[in-house]
Amino acid sequence: MPALSAVRVATLEDLDALTRLRQVWTDETGTHEDPSFPARFRAWFDQESARRTFWLVELDGTAVGTGNLVEYERMPRPAQPAGRWGYLGNLFVLADVRNRGHGSALLSAILRHADERHYERVVLHPTAASRPLYRRHGFGAADQLLLRRRPG
Repeated sequence: MPALSAVRVATLEDLDALTRLRQVWTDETGTHEDPSFPARFRAWFDQESARRTFWLVELDGTAVGTGNLVEYERMPRPAQPAGRWGYLGNLFVLADVRNRGHGSALLSAILRHADERHYERVVLHPTAASRPLYRRHGFGAADQLLLRRRPG
């Protein structure tokens, strides 16, 4: 029987799982010993949690993936609602459970949230490997945005 998976919004009680998943993600590109990382991640989480929603995907109660969505609210204009949009970041599923639909379930939950909040758009900066996943969920090239990189 396949393992049961569930996607849910993460809370402060999930900070250890979020920290662990971020560490594993970073370690996939090489070992990054950093004893200060849990404290720095906690400080970042505390700062970001007011405008960023975090999700977890779990298999049999164990967190195996995460993602988050930053909400931006536009400045209001006379006689028009402000409008919102989101930046999707840090979607990650552990390597040993990838390509089994967990990332898709996680992404679907995040996009449902964006739709329920009437976001005008959701943007992201995908890796080359993740582009097919995002395309399957309706993402396409952004031809109206401009980008300025920091000089130097």
